[in-house]
Amino acid sequence: MYALPTFPAFLQLAPMKLWEKGIDTAKEIETFTVGKDRELDRLLAPFDILGTLAHITMLESIGLLEAEELRQLQAALKHLYATAQAGDFVIEEGVEDVHSQVELLLTRQLGDIGKKVHSGRSRNDQVLVDLKLYFLHEIREITALVRALFETLQGLSERHKAVLLPGYTHFQVAMPSSFGLWFGAYAESLVDDLQFLLAAYRVADQNPLGSAAGYGSSFPLDRSMTTTLLGFSEMSYNVVYAQMGRGKTEKLFAFALSSLASTLNKLAADVCLFMSQNFGFVTFPDELTTGSSIMPHKKNPDVFEILRAKTNRLQSLPLEISHIITNLPSGYHRDLQLTKESLLPAIADTKDCLGITRFMLERIQVNTQILDAPIYDYLFSVEEVNREVLSGVPFREAYQKVGKAIAAGTFKPDKTVNHSHEGSAGNLCHAQVQAKLERVMADFSFEQKERAWARLADDGSGSESASRSNM
Repeated sequence: MYALPTFPAFLQLAPMKLWEKGIDTAKEIETFTVGKDRELDRLLAPFDILGTLAHITMLESIGLLEAEELRQLQAALKHLYATAQAGDFVIEEGVEDVHSQVELLLTRQLGDIGKKVHSGRSRNDQVLVDLKLYFLHEIREITALVRALFETLQGLSERHKAVLLPGYTHFQVAMPSSFGLWFGAYAESLVDDLQFLLAAYRVADQNPLGSAAGYGSSFPLDRSMTTTLLGFSEMSYNVVYAQMGRGKTEKLFAFALSSLASTLNKLAADVCLFMSQNFGFVTFPDELTTGSSIMPHKKNPDVFEILRAKTNRLQSLPLEISHIITNLPSGYHRDLQLTKESLLPAIADTKDCLGITRFMLERIQVNTQILDAPIYDYLFSVEEVNREVLSGVPFREAYQKVGKAIAAGTFKPDKTVNHSHEGSAGNLCHAQVQAKLERVMADFSFEQKERAWARLADDGSGSESASRSNM
């Protein structure tokens, strides 16, 4: 792994703040205001470096850097990028954030050349571009996990499509369902969740770099150039709006995570019910459940209970971020820093939840004899009414006839289901649901981002493909 070389004493710079003016800040103030930035900003390090690579390329094109200065800065930044990709980037004690650390390292290595990278930028638009690039990267990872879970659910739906399952309304036995319908319902729900992710992706896919502190710059910045270099599909043109977009972008992403969480939460609640002895619809291998310290018969659904709790917490995320950004006028405010503390851990939680859900479902065991129990006889009352109607009996008369048989205790069901319309137990429309997913996935532009980031990070040693695989 690349290590920064040792430099003469005049370059052994101590950590300093980008805004420092020679006045020491009280330790209590620094601790309170910096918060968790050092910890969370390590996640943003690769994207801060990409943003800086694009920015300095643009600065050279408008005459604010010499060609040789650009070459030296690019070489140093590409080494730092490899360090960040490997997870070895460290924000030193006394350094406020990732932007300050990158500039400090460049200045230690290159002297005054390193001090030039901030021209035409503010920490405000730096954190904006870092977060947007990070969100685009994370949305790609989340969509991959969603797709994998979708495929697992579709496979389970097809495999168990003939296994009947009681359907409930009001927690009362209602009508026949099937495991095909149950698994397939959650697969199609994920497609709608992807629509929320796509909306968040499109809002994040707009370049804020060059908006500086929110009012632009007197330098002749080429914002179209950095938009292309960073792989953004569009630019946030109005510099005031570019800053106003912070918080709004996070809230939209939070809504997408909340939508996913809602799907996983309902699935977890179902499984917790269906695993109980009163239902007995599904089970899992013993090694995937937990026991009781006092009751030796217990097989507890701890994974799905924790999943249910985590996804409940995720569903509160949009409200939490909304409250942080409510009543903020235009312009930058330090309040916005706290959105990172809410959203970044939630992204990790979402990925964990998607991964463990798929892991568990790949090992689920379904009960194929559920409807043999007489308590489910009434499940087929509607089927019997429909058979009467198909034989020519008016619906209301058929309904009353079956109702009287149930009341008299003489109802004997024919436990066969003949559903054939689109989306029913006999016609699950797997191909059509798959096509819905593919249409949504086609609207993401992940490859465009990959190519742009790989070009920026390529150090000429063949690491471009490695960068692409790690992003």
